[in-house]
Amino acid sequence: MNEKFRFNRVLLKLSGEALKGAQEHGYDADAVRSVVERVKSVVDQGVEVALVVGAGNIWRGVMGRSGGMDRVNADYMGMLATVMNALCLRDFFRAAGIQAVVQCSIGMEPIAPRFNRDEAIRALEAGKIVIFAGGTGSPFFTTDTTSALRALETDCDAVLKATKVDGVYTADPFKDPAATRYAELSFDEALARQLKVMDSTAFSMCRDNDLPIIVFNFSDPDSLERILSGDTEAGTIVS
Repeated sequence: MNEKFRFNRVLLKLSGEALKGAQEHGYDADAVRSVVERVKSVVDQGVEVALVVGAGNIWRGVMGRSGGMDRVNADYMGMLATVMNALCLRDFFRAAGIQAVVQCSIGMEPIAPRFNRDEAIRALEAGKIVIFAGGTGSPFFTTDTTSALRALETDCDAVLKATKVDGVYTADPFKDPAATRYAELSFDEALARQLKVMDSTAFSMCRDNDLPIIVFNFSDPDSLERILSGDTEAGTIVS
Protein backbone atom coordinates (compact mmCIF):
# COMPACT_ATOMS: atom_id res chain seq x y z
CA MET A 1 0.00 0.00 0.00
CA ASN A 2 1.29 3.44 -0.95
CA GLU A 3 0.14 6.13 1.49
CA LYS A 4 0.51 8.69 -1.29
CA PHE A 5 -2.69 7.40 -2.86
CA ARG A 6 -6.27 7.65 -1.66
CA PHE A 7 -7.18 4.52 -3.64
CA ASN A 8 -4.94 1.48 -3.73
CA ARG A 9 -6.99 -1.01 -5.75
CA VAL A 10 -9.10 0.35 -8.60
CA LEU A 11 -11.06 -0.76 -11.61
CA LEU A 12 -10.15 1.39 -14.60
CA LYS A 13 -12.84 1.54 -17.29
CA LEU A 14 -11.38 2.49 -20.68
CA SER A 15 -13.12 3.24 -23.94
CA GLY A 16 -12.07 1.08 -26.86
CA GLU A 17 -11.57 4.34 -28.73
CA ALA A 18 -8.53 5.01 -26.55
CA LEU A 19 -6.76 2.27 -28.52
CA LYS A 20 -7.42 3.60 -32.01
CA GLY A 21 -5.71 6.97 -31.75
CA ALA A 22 -6.38 9.06 -34.83
CA GLN A 23 -7.49 6.06 -36.86
CA GLU A 24 -11.15 5.53 -37.70
CA HIS A 25 -11.13 2.04 -36.19
CA GLY A 26 -8.85 -0.74 -35.03
CA TYR A 27 -5.58 -0.13 -33.22
CA ASP A 28 -2.86 2.47 -33.26
CA ALA A 29 0.35 1.17 -31.66
CA ASP A 30 1.33 4.58 -30.30
CA ALA A 31 -2.10 5.07 -28.74
CA VAL A 32 -1.99 1.65 -27.08
CA ARG A 33 1.53 2.32 -25.77
CA SER A 34 0.33 5.64 -24.35
CA VAL A 35 -2.41 3.86 -22.41
CA VAL A 36 0.07 1.29 -21.15
CA GLU A 37 2.60 3.91 -20.03
CA ARG A 38 0.02 5.80 -17.96
CA VAL A 39 -1.22 2.68 -16.22
CA LYS A 40 2.31 1.36 -15.73
CA SER A 41 3.34 4.55 -13.96
CA VAL A 42 0.90 3.92 -11.10
CA VAL A 43 1.33 0.13 -11.02
CA ASP A 44 5.05 0.71 -10.55
CA GLN A 45 4.13 2.71 -7.42
CA GLY A 46 2.14 -0.13 -5.92
CA VAL A 47 -1.41 0.58 -7.10
CA GLU A 48 -3.40 -2.55 -7.96
CA VAL A 49 -5.23 -2.07 -11.25
CA ALA A 50 -8.03 -4.11 -12.77
CA LEU A 51 -9.18 -3.02 -16.19
CA VAL A 52 -12.25 -3.22 -18.41
CA VAL A 53 -12.08 -1.91 -21.97
CA GLY A 54 -14.96 -1.22 -24.31
CA ALA A 55 -15.10 -2.13 -27.97
CA GLY A 56 -15.95 1.12 -29.74
CA ASN A 57 -12.80 0.87 -31.86
CA ILE A 58 -14.05 -2.40 -33.36
CA TRP A 59 -17.79 -2.78 -32.95
CA ARG A 60 -20.76 -1.01 -31.41
CA GLY A 61 -23.78 -3.14 -30.67
CA VAL A 62 -26.07 -0.13 -31.05
CA MET A 63 -24.87 0.23 -34.63
CA GLY A 64 -25.72 -3.38 -35.38
CA ARG A 65 -29.15 -3.04 -33.82
CA SER A 66 -29.89 0.12 -35.79
CA GLY A 67 -28.99 -1.80 -38.94
CA GLY A 68 -31.57 -4.46 -38.19
CA MET A 69 -29.47 -7.03 -36.34
CA ASP A 70 -30.87 -9.05 -33.50
CA ARG A 71 -30.02 -7.32 -30.20
CA VAL A 72 -28.58 -10.45 -28.62
CA ASN A 73 -26.27 -11.22 -31.54
CA ALA A 74 -25.15 -7.60 -31.77
CA ASP A 75 -24.25 -7.62 -28.09
CA TYR A 76 -22.38 -10.92 -28.41
CA MET A 77 -20.29 -9.40 -31.19
CA GLY A 78 -19.45 -6.54 -28.84
CA MET A 79 -18.36 -9.00 -26.15
CA LEU A 80 -16.03 -10.72 -28.62
CA ALA A 81 -14.55 -7.36 -29.59
CA THR A 82 -13.70 -6.63 -25.95
CA VAL A 83 -11.74 -9.90 -25.84
CA MET A 84 -9.65 -8.76 -28.81
CA ASN A 85 -8.96 -5.44 -27.07
CA ALA A 86 -8.01 -7.22 -23.85
CA LEU A 87 -5.53 -9.48 -25.63
CA CYS A 88 -3.99 -6.46 -27.37
CA LEU A 89 -3.54 -4.61 -24.08
CA ARG A 90 -2.17 -7.67 -22.29
CA ASP A 91 0.62 -8.08 -24.83
CA PHE A 92 1.51 -4.38 -24.82
CA PHE A 93 1.67 -4.45 -21.00
CA ARG A 94 3.95 -7.48 -21.12
CA ALA A 95 6.18 -5.80 -23.68
CA ALA A 96 6.48 -2.86 -21.26
CA GLY A 97 7.60 -5.17 -18.46
CA ILE A 98 4.29 -5.35 -16.58
CA GLN A 99 2.67 -8.70 -15.90
CA ALA A 100 -0.92 -8.80 -17.13
CA VAL A 101 -3.56 -11.48 -17.38
CA VAL A 102 -6.92 -11.68 -19.15
CA GLN A 103 -9.99 -13.27 -17.64
CA CYS A 104 -13.10 -13.71 -19.75
CA SER A 105 -16.73 -14.01 -18.69
CA ILE A 106 -17.25 -16.58 -21.47
CA GLY A 107 -15.36 -19.85 -21.77
CA MET A 108 -12.72 -19.15 -24.45
CA GLU A 109 -9.88 -21.51 -23.61
CA PRO A 110 -7.13 -21.51 -24.80
CA ILE A 111 -7.57 -17.84 -25.75
CA ALA A 112 -8.36 -16.72 -22.21
CA PRO A 113 -9.41 -18.43 -18.97
CA ARG A 114 -12.83 -17.77 -17.47
CA PHE A 115 -13.33 -15.19 -14.76
CA ASN A 116 -12.31 -16.49 -11.35
CA ARG A 117 -12.65 -14.10 -8.42
CA ASP A 118 -10.05 -15.70 -6.17
CA GLU A 119 -7.46 -15.94 -8.94
CA ALA A 120 -8.14 -12.35 -9.99
CA ILE A 121 -7.59 -11.06 -6.45
CA ARG A 122 -4.40 -13.10 -6.08
CA ALA A 123 -3.11 -11.67 -9.35
CA LEU A 124 -3.87 -8.11 -8.24
CA GLU A 125 -2.13 -8.70 -4.90
CA ALA A 126 0.89 -9.97 -6.85
CA GLY A 127 1.10 -6.69 -8.76
CA LYS A 128 -0.37 -8.00 -12.02
CA ILE A 129 -2.86 -6.07 -14.12
CA VAL A 130 -6.07 -8.06 -14.53
CA ILE A 131 -8.07 -7.32 -17.68
CA PHE A 132 -11.69 -8.46 -17.59
CA ALA A 133 -13.02 -9.29 -21.06
CA GLY A 134 -16.27 -10.48 -22.57
CA GLY A 135 -18.57 -8.10 -20.71
CA THR A 136 -20.80 -9.77 -18.14
CA GLY A 137 -21.25 -12.75 -20.44
CA SER A 138 -24.87 -11.82 -21.07
CA PRO A 139 -26.47 -9.46 -23.60
CA PHE A 140 -28.32 -6.29 -22.57
CA PHE A 141 -25.47 -5.18 -20.28
CA THR A 142 -22.78 -2.62 -21.07
CA THR A 143 -19.11 -2.56 -20.16
CA ASP A 144 -20.04 0.08 -17.56
CA THR A 145 -22.02 -2.62 -15.79
CA THR A 146 -19.14 -5.06 -16.22
CA SER A 147 -16.86 -2.52 -14.56
CA ALA A 148 -19.14 -2.04 -11.56
CA LEU A 149 -19.67 -5.80 -11.18
CA ARG A 150 -16.00 -6.78 -11.39
CA ALA A 151 -14.94 -3.90 -9.14
CA LEU A 152 -17.34 -5.10 -6.45
CA GLU A 153 -16.32 -8.73 -6.88
CA THR A 154 -12.61 -7.93 -6.52
CA ASP A 155 -12.96 -5.49 -3.60
CA CYS A 156 -11.82 -2.39 -5.49
CA ASP A 157 -11.78 0.98 -3.76
CA ALA A 158 -13.31 2.83 -6.72
CA VAL A 159 -14.32 2.67 -10.36
CA LEU A 160 -12.32 5.11 -12.49
CA LYS A 161 -14.16 5.99 -15.68
CA ALA A 162 -11.75 7.36 -18.28
CA THR A 163 -13.43 9.81 -20.67
CA LYS A 164 -12.62 12.75 -22.93
CA VAL A 165 -13.63 15.35 -20.32
CA ASP A 166 -12.27 16.13 -16.86
CA GLY A 167 -15.36 15.13 -14.91
CA VAL A 168 -19.13 15.45 -14.77
CA TYR A 169 -20.58 18.74 -15.99
CA THR A 170 -23.92 20.51 -15.65
CA ALA A 171 -24.29 20.07 -19.42
CA ASP A 172 -22.25 18.77 -22.34
CA PRO A 173 -19.13 21.01 -22.24
CA PHE A 174 -18.55 20.43 -25.97
CA LYS A 175 -21.97 21.92 -26.74
CA ASP A 176 -22.50 24.38 -23.89
CA PRO A 177 -19.57 26.71 -23.09
CA ALA A 178 -21.37 27.78 -19.90
CA ALA A 179 -21.31 24.23 -18.50
CA THR A 180 -19.55 23.93 -15.15
CA ARG A 181 -17.76 20.94 -13.65
CA TYR A 182 -18.65 19.28 -10.38
CA ALA A 183 -15.71 18.42 -8.13
CA GLU A 184 -17.82 16.06 -6.02
CA LEU A 185 -21.36 14.72 -6.16
CA SER A 186 -23.46 12.36 -4.13
CA PHE A 187 -25.26 9.54 -5.91
CA ASP A 188 -28.59 11.17 -5.00
CA GLU A 189 -27.50 14.52 -6.44
CA ALA A 190 -26.44 12.89 -9.70
CA LEU A 191 -29.82 11.16 -9.95
CA ALA A 192 -31.83 14.27 -9.06
CA ARG A 193 -29.97 16.36 -11.65
CA GLN A 194 -30.25 13.58 -14.26
CA LEU A 195 -26.51 13.62 -14.86
CA LYS A 196 -25.18 10.87 -17.11
CA VAL A 197 -22.34 9.36 -15.09
CA MET A 198 -22.63 5.68 -16.09
CA ASP A 199 -25.47 3.59 -17.42
CA SER A 200 -28.32 3.16 -14.94
CA THR A 201 -27.54 -0.44 -13.98
CA ALA A 202 -23.87 0.28 -13.26
CA PHE A 203 -24.75 3.47 -11.40
CA SER A 204 -27.30 1.66 -9.23
CA MET A 205 -24.82 -1.08 -8.35
CA CYS A 206 -22.21 1.46 -7.26
CA ARG A 207 -24.75 3.49 -5.29
CA ASP A 208 -26.23 0.47 -3.51
CA ASN A 209 -22.77 -0.79 -2.52
CA ASP A 210 -21.12 2.56 -1.67
CA LEU A 211 -18.53 2.18 -4.43
CA PRO A 212 -17.24 5.58 -5.59
CA ILE A 213 -17.18 6.45 -9.28
CA ILE A 214 -14.58 8.91 -10.53
CA VAL A 215 -14.93 10.44 -13.99
CA PHE A 216 -11.77 11.97 -15.45
CA ASN A 217 -9.98 12.90 -18.66
CA PHE A 218 -7.59 10.07 -19.47
CA SER A 219 -5.95 12.02 -22.30
CA ASP A 220 -4.26 14.20 -19.67
CA PRO A 221 -1.06 12.22 -18.99
CA ASP A 222 -1.00 13.19 -15.30
CA SER A 223 -4.69 12.71 -14.56
CA LEU A 224 -4.62 9.08 -13.42
CA GLU A 225 -2.00 9.69 -10.75
CA ARG A 226 -3.75 12.88 -9.63
CA ILE A 227 -7.08 11.06 -9.31
CA LEU A 228 -5.49 8.28 -7.25
CA SER A 229 -3.98 10.92 -4.99
CA GLY A 230 -7.42 12.43 -4.34
CA ASP A 231 -7.02 15.59 -6.42
CA THR A 232 -10.59 16.87 -6.88
CA GLU A 233 -9.46 19.24 -9.65
CA ALA A 234 -8.55 16.28 -11.87
CA GLY A 235 -12.07 14.84 -12.13
CA THR A 236 -15.43 14.36 -10.45
CA ILE A 237 -15.98 11.88 -7.64
CA VAL A 238 -19.49 10.51 -7.15
CA SER A 239 -19.89 8.84 -3.79
